[in-house]
Amino acid sequence: MQRLLFVLAVVAFAACSKATNAAATLAADAGIPVPGAQQPAPKPVPAELPDVLAKVNGESITKTEFEKAVLTVERQNGGATVPPDQRDQVYRGVLEQLIGFKLLVQESKARNVTVADTDIDARMAQVRSQFPSEEAFKQALDQQKITVDQLRADARSEMQVTKMLQTEVDPKVAVSPAKLQEFYDKNPERFKQTERARASHILLRLPEQADEAAKAAVRTKATEVLKEARAGKDFAALAKQYSQDTGSAPGGGDLNYFQKGQMVPPFDQAVWAMKIGDISDLVETQFGFHIIKLTDKQAERTVPLDEVRPQVQQFLENQSRQEATQALIKSLAAKGKVEIFI
Repeated sequence: MQRLLFVLAVVAFAACSKATNAAATLAADAGIPVPGAQQPAPKPVPAELPDVLAKVNGESITKTEFEKAVLTVERQNGGATVPPDQRDQVYRGVLEQLIGFKLLVQESKARNVTVADTDIDARMAQVRSQFPSEEAFKQALDQQKITVDQLRADARSEMQVTKMLQTEVDPKVAVSPAKLQEFYDKNPERFKQTERARASHILLRLPEQADEAAKAAVRTKATEVLKEARAGKDFAALAKQYSQDTGSAPGGGDLNYFQKGQMVPPFDQAVWAMKIGDISDLVETQFGFHIIKLTDKQAERTVPLDEVRPQVQQFLENQSRQEATQALIKSLAAKGKVEIFI
């Protein structure tokens, strides 16, 4: 779990990180890539890290704290370790975020930002609820080498920063309709949508290493379901009853929209040869036998602003929020003393 909850989930952008991530996801879904300028090569990070990597107004950022933050990043990326060729960039980024978060925590304390104990209790209860038992929670604490009191202190710091940013940053975040329209008009390439299709399917899976007899049995069952579908029975109901695709079956087999080449080849070839409303023959893939119903096709197009207005709004608001947060951090660093030892 992410330092059980906090370390990098809130690093530097406590109040806006979750919203920003959500906006990035929505932007991607809407065809709005998150812009990122080419960054210069980072300064190399030594192989052996010192016990103290930096000091922020006299407060140390320790090797232990830093390594926990890096571990959090790795866990958030599926547990993969940082590739050697990205080590300098990732490590510098983590350190920069830790410094930024430290500055924000110090500023929230200087402003006497308070958080009610009941709110801390609620946050701690939320953390505990993510574990199957109190024992599992304590084991996770032991693995992270952190006490309940330290975790509670982390929660307080995170919530103080969040509260401060809500006061300091959020009032500066505003995206007018004119600015939204301007962004849309100046970035037409970001709203290009390639040809795509929407389909539902019923999947009858093949057992691993199925022999010919087992395969024939599944094919026979799939053929029976296909006859029902072609006889006019409700396809969504059939998918809920028979489909073994646990992801789509509860939604009636709906796979939503996808682009050409996005599905496995036999499935893809079948879909793009179909007309809207068609039900396919049995389509065999490595997953089993599919019965496909094509529900829509859309030609390549520019997505109208009205279709993506909420996503663009959130994207621009969070971009503005990030910029305002970074400006605050920069001003705090300028009037404080930040020492980096690597």
